[in-house]
Amino acid sequence: MDLMKISVQLPDGSVREYAQAVTPARVAEDISPRLAKAAVAAEVDGCLCDLDTPLTEDARIYGVKILTDRDEAALEIARHSASHILAQAMVRLYGPGVQYTIGPALMDDFQYGFYYDFDLPSPITAEDLPKIEAEMAKIVGEKIPTQRVEMPVDDAKRHMADLGQSYKVEMIDDLVKNEAVAAVSFYRQGEFLDMCRGPHLPDTGRLKAFKLLSVAGAYWRGDERNKMLTRVYGTAFFDKKQLDEQLARVEEARKRDHRVIGKQLGLFLISDAVGPGLPLWMPRGATVRAQLQAWLQEELIRRGYQMVFTPHIGRLDLYRTSGHYPYYKDSQFPPIFTGGPSEKPCGCADYANAPADDDSAEGYLLKPMNCPHHIQIYKAQQHSYRDLPLRLAEFGTVYRYEGSGELNGLTRVRGFTQDDAHLFCTPDQLEAEVESCVDLVKLVLSALNLTDYHVRVSLRDPASDKYVGDVANWDRAENNLRNVVKRLGMNSVEVPGEAAFYGPKIDFIVKDCIGRKWQLGTIQVDYNLPERFGLEYVGEDNRPHRPVMVHRAPFGSMERFIGILIEHFAGAFPLWLSPVQVAVLPVSEKYDAYSRRVYDSLRAAGVRAELDVASDKIGAKIRNATLAKVPYMLVLGQKEEESGQVAVRHRTAGDKGAMSLAAFLELVRTEIEQRNATSVLA
Repeated sequence: MDLMKISVQLPDGSVREYAQAVTPARVAEDISPRLAKAAVAAEVDGCLCDLDTPLTEDARIYGVKILTDRDEAALEIARHSASHILAQAMVRLYGPGVQYTIGPALMDDFQYGFYYDFDLPSPITAEDLPKIEAEMAKIVGEKIPTQRVEMPVDDAKRHMADLGQSYKVEMIDDLVKNEAVAAVSFYRQGEFLDMCRGPHLPDTGRLKAFKLLSVAGAYWRGDERNKMLTRVYGTAFFDKKQLDEQLARVEEARKRDHRVIGKQLGLFLISDAVGPGLPLWMPRGATVRAQLQAWLQEELIRRGYQMVFTPHIGRLDLYRTSGHYPYYKDSQFPPIFTGGPSEKPCGCADYANAPADDDSAEGYLLKPMNCPHHIQIYKAQQHSYRDLPLRLAEFGTVYRYEGSGELNGLTRVRGFTQDDAHLFCTPDQLEAEVESCVDLVKLVLSALNLTDYHVRVSLRDPASDKYVGDVANWDRAENNLRNVVKRLGMNSVEVPGEAAFYGPKIDFIVKDCIGRKWQLGTIQVDYNLPERFGLEYVGEDNRPHRPVMVHRAPFGSMERFIGILIEHFAGAFPLWLSPVQVAVLPVSEKYDAYSRRVYDSLRAAGVRAELDVASDKIGAKIRNATLAKVPYMLVLGQKEEESGQVAVRHRTAGDKGAMSLAAFLELVRTEIEQRNATSVLA
């Protein structure tokens, strides 16, 4: 009888052979006892798995990588195991009436590392977290082995029903419906059993550092029509130092919360009377926004863009043609129906019962995107190849009906203004136009001191049906982006499944000053909407040709970008963006007249200044201006009036001495014109 031959190829290319079934744990032991002790999971042929996963196929070469706490994938596994330990602790503390639903690891969330949603017999609050943490610590101390178990679907449903886990039964039914599974995997640790794909840490003792952070509400499956569950958030690391460093970053982020700073500085507000997710810009916030918009618009015009304006709504058929309706249907405000082809228009009272799925229904939609409107502007005239590229830009407001649980100050809203532009070009011009868009995004990020970033090339997932258009067009568009990224030598990564539904894109992933990652500028290549709308230009051969579109937005949206800037700068904007650039502070009312002359000179020179003639003492005035993040303060008293000078203070550097008003104005003008991210006097 021939012996079994199983081959294991390691990352360094070496191959180990076994005459019987083997596990990654055994492979780790054969490499070194030290590696076996450090191992937490494995990657086999590119798939994550448990250390005790059997490799059984004869005459096969398995690619095996042993994962330790140095691998990011291992941290994700540890956080997933932490969520199971949390669920086990909840059942121990609050009894078998606890229903545990889903508990994923979070790797892209700055604040949290995992959560678990529970349907609890009685409510809990943040005050209960230390008790739950203590129970988790006991489970970790018990070093309970984790074991993967597979059950046929009927047995799995019966087992979960016996445990009173109705949500798990529902999830099993969904797996059968959507994936046609015949068996379901579970993980057991002691008395606790949870349905899970895995993998997990070998035992609970491998979780070294964790912290529960908050309690929140979350609707089952994110649907407001379902029951509100209790979500417990936490985070986990492989050592306490990493945990402490992360908690310090989270605390710093809390201090920089744009919702808090926005209220303190009077930048924006969210009014219940107006509606959630619909920010109102107050005068100081509007100043920041206007400065950003004016700067970018000036740069766009210099680069050959033409500004346009379009309405906030459009006919449903416009968005049916583009594919935005019904593609974005679940995240759109309801259409305003005006009747079917043979019906009379209906009034507001009829909207709730309007035929939402009727493709023939007439009506309007709050625009989810600006591109269909810009396409109509392009179509309004005949174009020659000599007219291209045509670059149309608009600061256009669009609307998405985000779930209430997803809304977050300015960074997740229902109405937002995009610094949007659509470029119509020939295929030969495409890559040069994309390069120009990349240059524009880099200019924006550099001007605002957001220089730590990488590029994500977002591609389609070939297995998904969410994308529209011809596969050949997709291949061309993706290759165009690859060519640009390679030619520019950009730090990039390709991510399938992140493309827009009509085309691939380049996304700029920016890291702020405390290490959080944000997706900001985006550039999308689109061969599909020109096809759907029948766009044409007349080529050199005097025949019609199809243009290519580029969608691009350096800021992304004004709301989100400014929310991120507030946190990045902690409200202390660079001078050119600051709502108030200089505060004029008379020492007492005797110097109000001189202070007003200084104030008037600043205003006449185009400097955004404020004059504080309140009866407060000068110390209080300085404190108020500093708290308001005003970059410069001019303290004016007898000495300054007699000499015709100004005493300059900086918000962080303090007293900078006296100088003539003309010298100060020259300094301020230079700093504003150069758009420095830091002050020359700081």
